Amino acid sequence: MSAYAALAEPHRRDILDLLRGGERSVGELVARLDISQPGVSKHLRVLRDAGLVTVRPEGRVRRYALSPAPLAEVDAWLEPYRAAWSARLDVLQRHLEEHPE
Repeated sequence: MSAYAALAEPHRRDILDLLRGGERSVGELVARLDISQPGVSKHLRVLRDAGLVTVRPEGRVRRYALSPAPLAEVDAWLEPYRAAWSARLDVLQRHLEEHPE
């Protein structure tokens, strides 16, 4: 699965948001999300297969961490859209400054 397809699911984005703060176990993710343990595990498997997370065994616990490399590809793809939105927002800002009411 590609990073794009993996990111399409909101729960997976939530998991990545939590992993931005550092490594977490499945149990820690379950405690923070409204998803069952099997559900979190399935999402982590998809994220791992897409290269978006890495896993590190620590005793009997597996620790998951964000792997930012695939996100660079997504960021590069988004750049032209970001530039287009930025130009439009600049026009909106000028309009609002000229017409404060």
